[in-house]
Amino acid sequence: MTTVPGEAVPEPRGAAAKPSGDGAPRPVRATRPLAARLAGYAAGGVMRLFLLVVAVFWLVPTLGLLLSSLRSPSDIGESGWWQVFTKPAQLTVDNYARLLDDSTITHSLWSTVLITVPATLLVVVIGSLAGYAFAWMDFPGRDWWFLLVVGLLVVPVQVALLPVSKLFGAIGVFETTIGVILFHVAFGLPFAVFLLRNFFAEIPRELLEAARLDGAGELRLFTRVVMPLAGPAIASLGIFQFLWVWNDMLIALIFADSGSPPITVALQQQVRQFGNNVDILAPGAFLSMVIPLIVFFAFQRQFVSGVMAGAVK
Repeated sequence: MTTVPGEAVPEPRGAAAKPSGDGAPRPVRATRPLAARLAGYAAGGVMRLFLLVVAVFWLVPTLGLLLSSLRSPSDIGESGWWQVFTKPAQLTVDNYARLLDDSTITHSLWSTVLITVPATLLVVVIGSLAGYAFAWMDFPGRDWWFLLVVGLLVVPVQVALLPVSKLFGAIGVFETTIGVILFHVAFGLPFAVFLLRNFFAEIPRELLEAARLDGAGELRLFTRVVMPLAGPAIASLGIFQFLWVWNDMLIALIFADSGSPPITVALQQQVRQFGNNVDILAPGAFLSMVIPLIVFFAFQRQFVSGVMAGAVK
């Protein structure tokens, strides 16, 4: 390599310190790229502060709903919910007392439970059995059937509303709780099978073979070995399905019994009938939101473990 006299030769990256003229080592300074420096700043306090600000703004509507549900109808009509910070005497639980005395709302909450719990349990049980079969059992066309299940993930719910309505009308389950449950189970199973099959496939084969050598059949292997290991994945699936069914209004609006609608449809009917009855809508909406939050936080650790399962080999 030739150099021009007087031209400084750049130090190679990662080179060790060279001695200076007086014999002392001269450190070689490594310059970080601009993008790396910006990424380092973003990963520090600046990004944390930004995320905190975003979280605060994200929670403002929820806070407003909570405070509105704790104010009297006259206070709601006269001023905004932020007035409670200067007038905390406005807070009251009378709205919740009147809400729980309303038989329509309490009956709709019970109807929502009767729809959500069976739809969640059926999806978890059937999805677990199918996921185990796709992961560890050999049967003709297994891979093709699994591809069909994956393809069903992209089918929108709106496509099936009309044909399923005709089918439910023919078999006599249209506008019934059973019809709503069947619809949610049918559209929840593709995701359940996909999620649990991928989780079950990560179980070491040696563990299953050892159980088979001890005389365990497929059913005992599934219940005694696989299911205890699948707790995080089952919790994640259960939370997803519970939230989807509990917060659904489209399917309930079409297939549910008009005499016993779930809470989402009941609140929508309150808006249509009275329009501005915020003293009923605010506590009802917040109550319907609190129950899924309780379920989520109760299984938060299992949910995080199930989502991260299989991410690291």
